[in-house]
Amino acid sequence: MREKGKNIVKYGVSALIAVIFVWMVAEKVDWNGFVQGLAQTRWGWVALFVVASLSALLFRTLRWRDMLRPVDDGVRTLDTWDAVNVGSLANIGLPGVGELLRCALVGRDRRNYGKFLGTMVMERIWDVLAILLIILLALALKWKAFGGFLKENILAAGGVSGNIRPGLVLAAAALIVLALGLLCWRLRERNRLAGKVWKAVESIFQGAKATLKMKNKFSFALYTALIWLSYILMSWFGLKALPDLASLGFADALFISAVGNLASVIPVPSGMGPYHYLVMTCLSGLYACSNEIGLLYAVLCHESHAVLIIILGVASYIRLQFRNK
Repeated sequence: MREKGKNIVKYGVSALIAVIFVWMVAEKVDWNGFVQGLAQTRWGWVALFVVASLSALLFRTLRWRDMLRPVDDGVRTLDTWDAVNVGSLANIGLPGVGELLRCALVGRDRRNYGKFLGTMVMERIWDVLAILLIILLALALKWKAFGGFLKENILAAGGVSGNIRPGLVLAAAALIVLALGLLCWRLRERNRLAGKVWKAVESIFQGAKATLKMKNKFSFALYTALIWLSYILMSWFGLKALPDLASLGFADALFISAVGNLASVIPVPSGMGPYHYLVMTCLSGLYACSNEIGLLYAVLCHESHAVLIIILGVASYIRLQFRNK
């Protein structure tokens, strides 16, 4: 009951954050202008967006399969694909649950769950590094345009210009986690709970370490590049779908993609709210387009991707049910 209560509070707070961001977006938008922009949408480009979105999921599946092979060489590509799709579907409603579900679904041997979770940790680390690289590349291409916006809107919103600095918060959090880890290690022989926690941490670490033993590291690097190229193409195709934004180039798509991915840091269902707010603010602040067009771009990209995830997730869930039978 206590765990159930914690989950209710956690997901309740998550939903509240999403509602606050949705309200912040809604109050700035003239919905008549939004509908007029929707009528001018070029749906052929939206279709290309969906193709790029599908390719990102495919390359993510292939990369994770290669990361899993050192832990369990019997992992199949189709099972990995289904696990990724069902996990993504779960994240739409319950942020963070999808990663745990993926690890539970992908393998037949439950004893490898902790190691599978370790590969997921490594995957997220690579994703964070990729986002930082994309931001740096975008800044290098258009520093005058992007540098000022990033400082005034993103970093300032995070408290860099105030009394609380995100870097110090992250450092403090890392020290707390490290201290708790050391405490569990010291008490692992004397305290049952500490022993279980340390065993789980050790299993996750083994899984993360195992990914370094991948046979084909070139394919891992290639899949990583193709994943993020697909994300950037998704942003670019989304821009081309709207006449008011069609003149923007690949460098613009690069930066918008990075800003959109920053929304994934905020634990809300499917990024609903924060993604729309950040992208709308980015487009209106950088290119002086209306809030209505900025929101329309965010809605087309976010909801097209969400619909694809729902379709694939439901199909994969059905297939997994037949597999288990």
